[in-house]
Amino acid sequence: MQFDYIIVGAGSAGSVLANRLSASGRHSVLVLEAGGSDQRLFVQLPIGYGKTYYDERVNWKYHTEPVPQMDERVSYWPRGRVLGGSSAINAMVYVRGHVSDYRQWQEAAPGWGWEDVEPLFRRMERWQGKPDTRRGTQGPLSVTDISSQAHPLCQRYLQAAEEAGLPRASDYNAGPMEGATLYQITTDRGWRASAARAYLRPAMRRSNLVVQTGSQVLQILFEDRVVTGVEYTHRGVVKRARARAEVILCAGAVNSPQLMQLSGLGPQDTLQAAGVNVRQAMPAVGRHLSDHLGADIVCRSTVPTLNQSLGPWQGKLKAALQFLAGGKGPLALSLNQGGGFLRSSPELEGPDLQLYFSPVSYTRAPPGTRPLISPDPFPGFLLGFNPCKPTSTGSVDIVSADPRTAPRIQPNYLATEHDRQLMLKGMHLMRKLSDTAALQPIIEQEVYPGRTVQDDEQLMAFVRANAWTVFHPSCTCRMGRDIESSVVDHKLRVHGISGLRIADASIFPTIPTGNTNAPAMMVGERAADLLLADAP
Repeated sequence: MQFDYIIVGAGSAGSVLANRLSASGRHSVLVLEAGGSDQRLFVQLPIGYGKTYYDERVNWKYHTEPVPQMDERVSYWPRGRVLGGSSAINAMVYVRGHVSDYRQWQEAAPGWGWEDVEPLFRRMERWQGKPDTRRGTQGPLSVTDISSQAHPLCQRYLQAAEEAGLPRASDYNAGPMEGATLYQITTDRGWRASAARAYLRPAMRRSNLVVQTGSQVLQILFEDRVVTGVEYTHRGVVKRARARAEVILCAGAVNSPQLMQLSGLGPQDTLQAAGVNVRQAMPAVGRHLSDHLGADIVCRSTVPTLNQSLGPWQGKLKAALQFLAGGKGPLALSLNQGGGFLRSSPELEGPDLQLYFSPVSYTRAPPGTRPLISPDPFPGFLLGFNPCKPTSTGSVDIVSADPRTAPRIQPNYLATEHDRQLMLKGMHLMRKLSDTAALQPIIEQEVYPGRTVQDDEQLMAFVRANAWTVFHPSCTCRMGRDIESSVVDHKLRVHGISGLRIADASIFPTIPTGNTNAPAMMVGERAADLLLADAP
């Protein structure tokens, strides 16, 4: 099998890239996806991500190593293993990021400043909200303003934020980012607008695009230091595909460095310990792992919340009828409806805390015991946060030459004093919000951590025992200028190797402010421009 381009992974960036590379009809494109079809109800239904959270049919279901600063707890990492990748199982919150993020990217890689990427975000968007020239309206990705659909309790949250001194951000993706807001989500007429739905499926009608599911890539193929194709399994058979132009890894922040290392590109000691021959020592492959770590408080409410809409059968029936009548109601939304961004110190260039308000409460359970989104039997809501720019970094390392063996993931959460102090600031802010005149009348009880947890030592103990990933791993094959500290250059070409690029969240030089799905899709757009500019 020969194609001009081979894309490994049909996720957030891979779906975008497949569409753009095949659009002219001049180039043949093969997309290899380890997972299966996204045509599942709980993938397409926005609130269905609670069901896909532990579903191995669409989810890699990774677990980290015990994290030293978090009481040696293991963190569960759901990652998309399906057409659309993690955009098919995420909470759909759409955040471009802050201008300062891309100033940092520009320093690491020319051509990635805000003035370079902002047009790409507009090219992506089909904005379903108040008209604004700063927002795209003709793109494939539907982005919905939920202001008219959000749960009534979200207004109380916005009032509480105002009382706590936060400004209101009317459109955090176009105007000032700092402030309390209602989140914009990637939905289209009530259904999830994943990267597969927006980009890949429309392109699958083209004869020059082949999408093959159930195809796990085993290794990259070389002639000296030139990549010629990939080896993969499909229906139990080992196959090879040859790329006449280039191979592009779009497998994500875990699987892209894993595949690089399996192919002999990575830290020499890691490869040798796993029994892999070193083709080119690359110390930055799998390093600089960055992720957002969150914590929240759960409040029992004196008024009904989404718990009553999603728990009892009567509530479920009403929600189903609302959805069937016009793609409305709680089934068409994310649970993270309110939130915002703020600076913990006025001298900061951009926000360093992201906020979440969910008009529902649920208790997280060990993997496999039940779906994540199982509403509590009482009315409740969540107030949560995460630091935006953590300084703790971790690693992804293979432990075996067998591609079926999951890599070792060590996120190193809370390794720096900076991150620990920001978690404390976030916890104090949650208390400040819950003590406002807007929220106090509807809080019957703080369920956890509970009001007996007061001082910094107690709050930090709660964070260590309960903080959780916000599912934004990135930076493991980051862009940069040299092979010692980075993996790809500003054109996403792997240092020292011809015919191989990487385009996904792993190439972020630094983790963006906010949810990472929109920046990952933007990387797919940018990669397409770069590849087409260099096309033979």
